[in-house]
Amino acid sequence: MDYMIFLGAMAALIYGADFIIKESERIALHFNISHFVIGATLVAFGTSLPEMAASMMAASEGKTDMAVANVLGSVIFNITLVLGLVFFIAKSMKPERDLFSKDSAWILAPVVIFLIMIQDGVIGRVDGVIFLFIMVSYLIFLFTSSKEELEGEIDDSLTEKFNWFKTVLMLGIGFAFTIGGASFVIESGTSIARNLHVSEWIIGLFLISLGTSLPELVVSLVAIKKGNADMSIGNIIGSNVANFSMVLGASSLIEPLKIDVQANSFDILIMVSASLMLLFILANKLYNKAGAIFLLAILALFIQNSF
Repeated sequence: MDYMIFLGAMAALIYGADFIIKESERIALHFNISHFVIGATLVAFGTSLPEMAASMMAASEGKTDMAVANVLGSVIFNITLVLGLVFFIAKSMKPERDLFSKDSAWILAPVVIFLIMIQDGVIGRVDGVIFLFIMVSYLIFLFTSSKEELEGEIDDSLTEKFNWFKTVLMLGIGFAFTIGGASFVIESGTSIARNLHVSEWIIGLFLISLGTSLPELVVSLVAIKKGNADMSIGNIIGSNVANFSMVLGASSLIEPLKIDVQANSFDILIMVSASLMLLFILANKLYNKAGAIFLLAILALFIQNSF
């Protein structure tokens, strides 16, 4: 029964996030916000809502290991699995945006700050406020530096006549699905961990983080199908910034997040390695199967060591 509840709750998380993303896009289009900003903010942050809901719920229930592991696992899966598959499947990727010069700092800075914060074994409330300031800084950066528009990532159905009642209703349903789904994911995930004698860290690192990374996977694959390489990669960069700043920041305000750095050093090393590999790929424009192999190799090492 726990497995059925877990799968059903995960589906609610994903569908809830989908509702929120689509309705947020409608609002943005209604107010003539550029397509690039929509993709880099609403879509990227929207696909991180499942991680945020799951980690905040875990923190509120005192399962801080699960909250941190969910973020680390999501960052790892976003880069290695999602971008690995995108690079492997895409026939040709030629992003118009100079991703390395414009966005590399936003890949590296949250990772470095995270590594500094965990040296005392706790991500406290002050650390959480700093993370939230990073999110605000990222939003300011996007809205002030990104003038170009990305065409094609928004579904044509979103341009239909704007209806405030329908939009607010669907947003409400989306948030209800996301928050409610997160609660059941944590409870059923914890129960599964106990039955299998697996730590909450592993459950958060794999079951929950892999499931909550599905929205990023779907959005990125759809973007590639529409020929929008910038949107696909930008979604992952934005989602990872949101995972550190918004998810860890908000969760640590609820309950300081304890992390055993020594016991989980390999998982932290994999997260850092994946981030550095992404920088290497952006710097050398390896948006192809070669880049995919590098990322999927890191994923294979991660899975092999964990199990």
